[in-house]
Amino acid sequence: MTGPIKDATEFPDPVYRQTVLSELFEGVKEHYTGHMKAINQAHLIMLTETGILSAVQGPQIAQALHEIDRETDVKALSYTGEHEDYFFFVEAQLRGKLGDLGGMLHTARSRNDMDHTLFKLALRSRLASLWQDVSGLANALIGKARQERDTVIVAYTHGQPAQPTTFGHYLCAALEVLLRDLERLNLAAEQLDHCPMGAAAITTTGFPIDRERVSSLLGFSEPLLNSYGCIASVDYVTGLYSALKLIFIHLGRLIQDLAFWSSFEVGQLYVPNKFVQISSIMPQKRNPVPIEHMRLLASLSAGRCDTIVNTMHNTPFTDMNDSEGEVQRSGYEAFASGERMLRLLAEFVSSCQIDPQRVRANADAACVTVTELADTLVRDEDLSFRQAHEIAAATSRSVLSDGQALSEGYQAFQGAFRNETGRMPAITGEAFQKAVTLEGFISCRSRPGGPAPEALDRALQIYREQLADLEQQQSTRQKRHEEAGRTLHQAFGDLLGI
Repeated sequence: MTGPIKDATEFPDPVYRQTVLSELFEGVKEHYTGHMKAINQAHLIMLTETGILSAVQGPQIAQALHEIDRETDVKALSYTGEHEDYFFFVEAQLRGKLGDLGGMLHTARSRNDMDHTLFKLALRSRLASLWQDVSGLANALIGKARQERDTVIVAYTHGQPAQPTTFGHYLCAALEVLLRDLERLNLAAEQLDHCPMGAAAITTTGFPIDRERVSSLLGFSEPLLNSYGCIASVDYVTGLYSALKLIFIHLGRLIQDLAFWSSFEVGQLYVPNKFVQISSIMPQKRNPVPIEHMRLLASLSAGRCDTIVNTMHNTPFTDMNDSEGEVQRSGYEAFASGERMLRLLAEFVSSCQIDPQRVRANADAACVTVTELADTLVRDEDLSFRQAHEIAAATSRSVLSDGQALSEGYQAFQGAFRNETGRMPAITGEAFQKAVTLEGFISCRSRPGGPAPEALDRALQIYREQLADLEQQQSTRQKRHEEAGRTLHQAFGDLLGI
């Protein structure tokens, strides 16, 4: 793209050219030239098929487009201001080859409907890539949860040891959220799949266009109906980035737990050496730095999503640059950082391990099975839960003050029971021991959603089915997009006569 502007006093102002137009031109070169090529071809095919262009005009414009594509080294182009943007550059090339006929391609369309179609096409391809990473993480969580079905951990509430569960049970909780996030992402993908082409500037056109044909050639499921909404209702942007943000917000909470569990004071999560960096000065340090990078990338990605959504706040309900080139390019950074985090987290989760010795030490130090002692008293001693709670609490206080594990506290339990009820318990020492074991606590929690093996197996089957359904929906969309690309290539080739 060479040649001086017509007059230095005319459009564009040099500073405006440098600070805005040149940047936008570079953005189109990087992200949109292929999509603009597809839109030009689809629109031309439709204009010819509907008779808006003649059977002679259509092939002539197709041939010129083909030549421009073959002759233009897009990466070598630089913005000079001779043409306002890349769209007008292509149109100038067409008119240079065909004269006034070159301007006929723009019949019944506007840069308004073209731009939002470009943006949807670009987002669609990025979302397809990120979707695979989210799906990959979901599969990693399922695999790890099954592997760690019986691996006991200490679960925390309010930063304090609470109850025992299994690592598989914990991972399934995170997986459920991720599957809901995938549902939201699928909904956002469906919103991307409605084509704005045919809206023109605002109100469609008086020409007998076929909006469905252009939509189909570009791989959309159908046209977006209201023409004003095609260029004004940028909820495909806000909806997508809102759905993306939730993924990073939710996974950031999981990552924070991984950091907490791997701390020296807790230590129930062992981070393999391949994820550990050493200190440059302190020989004893094992720094699980990748966890920090995942937390950072999750926060960056969520913040970048917020930037895009907040840019739309209080903007006019019409076509405006606030929702176009600059902000669209900024949003792609959320995909880039998000994909890095998702891939790293999937690998980390698959590789990390639980330290059973630290789990048991923490469990003993915090009496995490004492809830089951209270439940057992309700079932076997015919007490109210409040009475049972008081006995269990007194037992815990006694063993903790004596530096004992709860399993060693039968005598303390007998005293607490007698003080509360005025009688000795019927529960034997053996029954007491069973009630306060980690394995016994978990095995009796077999209700739907619980950590007992049979409950977790049922849940994992449900999760696998849900993920398979979501993956099928995405696969169906992707196949439609790929088939449309082949159809467009064939239809344009037919117009060229090749």
